[in-house]
Amino acid sequence: MKNLSYKLLITVLLIFSCIIVASAQTCIECHKRYTPNIVEDWELSKHSQSDVMCSTCHGENHNSLTTVGLAKIPTPEKCAECHEEKVEQYKKGKHAYAWAAMKAMPTAHLQPMALMEGMKGCGGCHKIGAKTEAEIKELKKDGAGFGVASCDACHTRHIFSVQEAKQPQACQTCHMGFDHPQWEMYSSSKHGVRYLLKQTKILPENASAPTCQTCHMQEGNHEVRTAWGFLAVRLPMPEDKQWKEDRTTILQALNVLDPQGNPTPRLDVVKTADVVRLSQTDWQRERDKMIKTCNQCHSVNFVKNELEKGDKMIKEADHLMAKAIRIVADLYKDGIIKKPKNYAYNFPDLLTFHDAPTEIEQKLFVMFLEHRMRAFQGTFHANPDYALWYGWSEMQRSLTEIKNLATDMREKVKKYK
Repeated sequence: MKNLSYKLLITVLLIFSCIIVASAQTCIECHKRYTPNIVEDWELSKHSQSDVMCSTCHGENHNSLTTVGLAKIPTPEKCAECHEEKVEQYKKGKHAYAWAAMKAMPTAHLQPMALMEGMKGCGGCHKIGAKTEAEIKELKKDGAGFGVASCDACHTRHIFSVQEAKQPQACQTCHMGFDHPQWEMYSSSKHGVRYLLKQTKILPENASAPTCQTCHMQEGNHEVRTAWGFLAVRLPMPEDKQWKEDRTTILQALNVLDPQGNPTPRLDVVKTADVVRLSQTDWQRERDKMIKTCNQCHSVNFVKNELEKGDKMIKEADHLMAKAIRIVADLYKDGIIKKPKNYAYNFPDLLTFHDAPTEIEQKLFVMFLEHRMRAFQGTFHANPDYALWYGWSEMQRSLTEIKNLATDMREKVKKYK
């Protein structure tokens, strides 16, 4: 009787296996005709070698040309069925908050849909972020659901290569350009040049040369967090009196603090998006991870000294930034600039970006999100040219322009009184 049950079980498993293989074969045969490169990538993948078939990720409802819209687009939850640890790490890290951070920007809803949900602008990179069920449903309204996935931002489909995701070029698509030119800084730094020489076989494979992942994804950890966070502001406030005043001013211009220095509702948004470290413990934990990583090639004393230079660069950049913010804030205070209806306070809002209503506020936004970023990020990424000429020097020039614009605006008001 036992033998009969065993044979029956084997038969059922064989039949089920044949159905799966037949189903997968149907997918392959059809897609070889219509999207052949998808099949080629899948055949190169570890998924194909491990019998992870099309239906495993896309479900079984799409089985003909008329049911294309029924193919499921895998979310991180689907990936977690096999890669639970990595997905859990991802959900704790900054990439998971990317979509929420984009949506939290005050004027995000004013931009063309193609740039945001259409993924041709901000959404093209921020789609890596985790999404609520309601957001996923909204993205699926057109029947496609493009932008729902997250893991494929680095492990590009359908090869999903770990080796590809380990290369610094995997980060290049998003971490470049106006407000976060990490690729440009890294690739032209000594670190990046040495790794490129490894890729081109000029340096041997075992030569030391850190990638983005070496420093920001230690041991493959998918949290991808940094001590200072994206905006290089944090809590608690510094003990240095001048720096404390300067950071307070910057937080006011981010509308995280009101003009009196009290927390605003936007602070909760910042907390939710996890873009800043809100305690010394959180900051120190990430700093210690970086020290340990850099210590693989450098002495601890050297590492601490270099990272402290980055901290000092933030302090210096904050002083220039705060001066510029106060000049514009005084224009609000004195009625030279009228507060827009959507502004909560008589204070500039750096997060309105290019939607800032006046030329001087535009200058302020660029000074913050382009030049200040380069000043401190260039320092941390070991790129002196970015730190000086694209960062610090541009901040100095912006401050001069803002002073002159403010003077001109005040003169015009006097003239017409």
